[in-house]
Amino acid sequence: MFRNVLSTTCKNFQIVSVRYKQKKFPKIDKKLQAAAESLAARGFLRPNKPWNPPEEIDKTILKICADNGLKAESEFESLDVKYAVLKACFDETGHGIPNSMLHTIETVDDLMEFYETPVDTLTPFDSLKKMDLPKNLHIQEDYVRFHPDKDTLFNGKTVFPKSSTIVSGLKTRKKFEGYTAKTSWP
Repeated sequence: MFRNVLSTTCKNFQIVSVRYKQKKFPKIDKKLQAAAESLAARGFLRPNKPWNPPEEIDKTILKICADNGLKAESEFESLDVKYAVLKACFDETGHGIPNSMLHTIETVDDLMEFYETPVDTLTPFDSLKKMDLPKNLHIQEDYVRFHPDKDTLFNGKTVFPKSSTIVSGLKTRKKFEGYTAKTSWP
């Protein structure tokens, strides 16, 4: 995002005003722009079910469309036809179109493109754990937190003697124990 900072100095303090401008996306397809804005607003991981399309999914979709009177490159005639086709596709495959993407399905080609696209629900960190990494790169899944009473490798001596380990997360409090370092000042 772009921002303008206006600064005014008063008697004992400084007042800073920040104005944010909306980031404008370049002229691209409406569908891609809507997806980019949605991703920017909500994040990359959504609660979707994973989907690996079967090999002959295109034939299945074309058969469903032909049963409802549609050809390969035609648009949906009415909302009733679109609903019938989408429901038949869901009943056949078990993979439904999310509400946020219903407006993007306008033709049979859009429907085929949706069902041919795999859905991966792994986070980038999880996919890194499964990758074949170079020998000099290691991903430590379960990290170790230092605690002077439990660390016996260096007799409880730490590299950061005046630093406390503060565990602030609700889930991590059950897993890790924090401690307060002794300080020389009162």
